Amino acid sequence: MQPLFFDPFFRPFLKVVFDFPAVSVRQSLRRPRSSPRSCRVSYSSSIPTPTGWPQRREFSIMAHPPSDFFEYTSGRWIFNDDLRHAERRRVFKVVELRRLAAEAVNRSPDAIIRMEKLAEGGFNRTFLITMRCGFQMVARILYPATIPKYFAVASEVATMAFLRSSGLPIPEVYGYSPTPNNAAGTEYIFMEFVQGTNLSDIWFDLGEGEIISISRQLAELESKMMSITFPAGGSLYYAQDLKNAAGSASWPTRPGITLENKRFCVGPGTSLRLWYGRRSQLDLDRGPYESAEAALIRGAEKELAYLRRFGRPLLPFQRVRREAYKYQEQPPSDHIENLVHYLLIASSLIPRNPALDHFRIRHPDLQPSNVIVSRSPDSNLHVVGLIDWQHTSILPLFLLTGIPQQLQNYDDIGSQSMTRPSLPEKLDELDETQQSGEMELYRRRLVHYHYVKNTEEYNELHYAALTDPMGMLRRRLFCYASDPWEGETLALKVALIQATENWKTLTGGGPPCPVVFDPDDVHETMKLDAEQREADESLEGCRVMIGFGPEGWMPAEHYEEAMVLSKKLKEDGLAAAESEEEWAQIAAHWPLDDMDEEEYM
Repeated sequence: MQPLFFDPFFRPFLKVVFDFPAVSVRQSLRRPRSSPRSCRVSYSSSIPTPTGWPQRREFSIMAHPPSDFFEYTSGRWIFNDDLRHAERRRVFKVVELRRLAAEAVNRSPDAIIRMEKLAEGGFNRTFLITMRCGFQMVARILYPATIPKYFAVASEVATMAFLRSSGLPIPEVYGYSPTPNNAAGTEYIFMEFVQGTNLSDIWFDLGEGEIISISRQLAELESKMMSITFPAGGSLYYAQDLKNAAGSASWPTRPGITLENKRFCVGPGTSLRLWYGRRSQLDLDRGPYESAEAALIRGAEKELAYLRRFGRPLLPFQRVRREAYKYQEQPPSDHIENLVHYLLIASSLIPRNPALDHFRIRHPDLQPSNVIVSRSPDSNLHVVGLIDWQHTSILPLFLLTGIPQQLQNYDDIGSQSMTRPSLPEKLDELDETQQSGEMELYRRRLVHYHYVKNTEEYNELHYAALTDPMGMLRRRLFCYASDPWEGETLALKVALIQATENWKTLTGGGPPCPVVFDPDDVHETMKLDAEQREADESLEGCRVMIGFGPEGWMPAEHYEEAMVLSKKLKEDGLAAAESEEEWAQIAAHWPLDDMDEEEYM
């Protein structure tokens, strides 16, 4: 099969790879920004909602409230830029937010001397408030597109308070409002400002000893939180907040399950996939789930209900994948069929080790930008804060496990075999580019290796789940069956085929698999999967070449130049078309153009 780099879609990308500033690539990879429409969850990683604290821009409180307070200013998107900014535009009453913040810490509003934008993530905007006495605190507000608003705020606040009371380094919450029905006109959380350095700012400069130390500390902290058991799955709340939500349209059909500490209870899950788009309109049981099987099926049942009510034929959302389907809309019936197949086997996905199906909690996005570190007098780095607990889920441990996305190196054979990393013997004989590549590969291997080794030593329960040979397949099945449908069912079908082929190992024996695929169907499905993997890899290579993130995000200072390149790439692609039909397909499905996302909601 001809590599997709030779297709008209990809040939033009290669012509300009060396013309784009390399700094844009490095910055976009170091500081990714997630999009509110990005609902995919990999349980070998987490939901990307970075809210790290980078260089700040200050605004005098005496000036007229600047539009920068209301607008997203941290970057641009190479496609659907206007839509992404509209999702993040949040107008609120700045003076009232300052007043509420001061009252939350028993101070006068006159004590505030400065309010400055601190960070902008995928779902929130964060401000640093400074008092005359030097006291500092954080105020965080939600974007309009962030969902589910009430439950997201209420759950995050309760999760932070609960884990902080368990001895974890979590910022203290001073005050919050899960509704916009307040003087500021926005949902908000006021919390402690953790003094230290964002780990992402020094991540690429860490030595091996520091990587080992940070990995050990993270493993110990994860062990502490994973040792806590819960009576059900979902998300954590203050019992009073769920009581206050009673009667609202989004209230679950069953009440929360109270913990021994009766201030807290487990209630509806805040996972984005459960609420995305018109899914929030569905009359579903959104209460907690009391068994591992219930956790496995809730997302698939949600998606079935969505497709039966709203489903209609769609082109794949990822435009680079449309060519393999001959640019034909895909029927929702195919995904419905595979969701039914998944539900037939869901109860068999529970591991035989009963310890792995107990409900546990874990940071939803354990990446460097959500870790605050401080250097002690002896120059050692210490983790002093874990931030961004929005959308935290309580799930059976076998669904929570995995190496966080920015710590894993699964695609590398050396990391897969857990071989202790080493640099090439003749590193000095390589040219500068080769040396840089080898050093980066070595760093990735080090991070992966030491995370796993420290997990083995300090978090035995997680290590048991991590080394389950069928663990990743279980999590892929759960993930793909829960994900919002985007015009494709391929990922779920491939995982189902793999489940049937590994049924005995997956289940430990017992009844035969209730799902059977025709051999010819399997052959065609795996062939299509190989083609789509090539398409994904090609586009990923182009993304890195040009310098935009997975959702199209890039640093604002490189936006105009990137758009010039994007236009040139499309012109070259159209010029390379060998027929009018091919020209029309490229024009209609160019992967870097704006597109209408409404029908995928």
